[in-house]
Formats: sequence, C-alpha cells, structure tokens
Amino acid sequence: PPKKIEVRRIRVAAYCRVSKSQDKQVNSLQAQAGYYMKLIHSRCDWEYAGIYADQASGRCNKKMSQFQKMMGACRGGLIDLILTKSVSRFGRNTLEMLIAFNELKAIGINVLFDVEKLSLKDSKSTLMLTIYSALAQGESETRSFNIRWGIRKGFKDGTSGFLSRACYGYRTTEDGNLVIFAEEAEVVRKIFRWRYDGDSLRTISKKLKQRGIKAPRGGHTWSPETLRKLLANEKYSGDVLLQKTFVEHVLNGKQVKNNGQLTRFFVHDNNPAIVVMD
Repeated sequence: PPKKIEVRRIRVAAYCRVSKSQDKQVNSLQAQAGYYMKLIHSRCDWEYAGIYADQASGRCNKKMSQFQKMMGACRGGLIDLILTKSVSRFGRNTLEMLIAFNELKAIGINVLFDVEKLSLKDSKSTLMLTIYSALAQGESETRSFNIRWGIRKGFKDGTSGFLSRACYGYRTTEDGNLVIFAEEAEVVRKIFRWRYDGDSLRTISKKLKQRGIKAPRGGHTWSPETLRKLLANEKYSGDVLLQKTFVEHVLNGKQVKNNGQLTRFFVHDNNPAIVVMD
C-alpha cells in the first residue's frame, strides 16, 4: 500500500501590543489576543504557537519583553508564521523594526500585517514595510513633541501638575494643593539637622535604620542617593524648580539632567516649607 504522507501544520503565533496601561488599551490588547487565538484554532492547517502580548512603548523593542520572547522562539525554530494587527505593533523605531524583519526573513519566518495587508515573504512588500515603519516612527515623534510642548507650556504658564506633585513629607489635597504630612516632615527635619551637624549620608542612613524609619518606598535602609536627592530638593524650603531633567532622544525616552540646554522655571513660595533655610 502507498505510504501515507503526513503534512506538518504551520506553527502560528500572534503578536499584540499597546503602549499604555489605560483600561481602553488593556481591553484592546485582550481583544486582539482573543481574536488571534480564535483565528489560529479555527484553521485545521495551523498549529497554535502562542500569543505574545506587550503593554509597552514601541520606541525600543528591547523593552518589549514578550516581543523578545517571541523572537527567541523564532530563533529556536518554534514558529513558522506570525500574525499581527499592523506594522506599528512591531514598534516605532524604524531601524529596529527593519532589523527584526530582516532577521525573520533570513530564518524563514513570515509575518502577516492585517491593516496594511502585507506579507513579510512577499518581495513586493519590502518597500511598503520600510515606508510604514518610517511613518510609525514619525507618528511617535510627533506625539512625543506635542506632549513635551504641553509640559513646557505648563511650566511657563505656572499650570504644570508638577507644581503640586507630592514628594516625601507632603500630600496633595483634592483641590491640588500641597500640604505637609507631619510624620514624614519630622523625619525630613531630622535628616537636614543631622546633615547640618556634619553627619555623612551613611551615618544618617544608619541613624534612620536604628530608629526603624523606613525609606520613602518602604525599604528598611535609606540609600545615600535617596538622601542626596532629598537634601537637594528645593521643595522642602517651599520652592519648586521645573524642568530639571528632560528627554533628549524620543526613541530611547531616557531622562537626562538639564544643564542649561533648556529653560528652567523657578517658582518661589509654591508650597508650605518643611525646612526653613537661614
């Protein structure tokens, strides 16, 4: 009798991503994942190879943990085809996206993009993928510019939410005013007093630990860096300096210290002082 030929099913995965943790976007992520899972299981010639879903910015795919996990599965020969909603789901950094596309093509993995109706294996799609990748990055840069413009306008107009942003020793009321939180404020005064008396940051940290006073985030030990930032915070004397840091490059989103590259805004008597400077 003739030998029975077994046809291996295509191992299909899906990749989904949203950039924010807002309920609307989280629901969108869940809807995408549910749609692709149902689609993959509906095909008898497909074998389910996983749903990879990120809730992360697309500016740097190294920070997209599920994307990296999916790429690892691809390199391990566990996936043949990836389904995704659009090119922008793969990220918003043109160079990183094109590197990922080229790697997937090199190891024989196809990607189908629903919105653009493109296939990674189709040679005619190569140019369009490059264009859509560039458009995704451009959209991200425009959005980032608008956000930064809004933040800086708030600094200039004195309407920035950073003015009422609470730090250790303060709380924000419902109407947006900063008020002193007595228990923490007393700790702040102790730290300033000890520093004024000549104690090192490590000595201050030791004194706080001996007294069982927890660090701002709940740790048992105050790090020298935490103490250094607290002692340098002008908010404890009632003032605020805005735009001490800024995002230098949109694609990495890294905050850098503002050493005069951009205008800084000083607001005197912004909030009640915890420490009175002589």
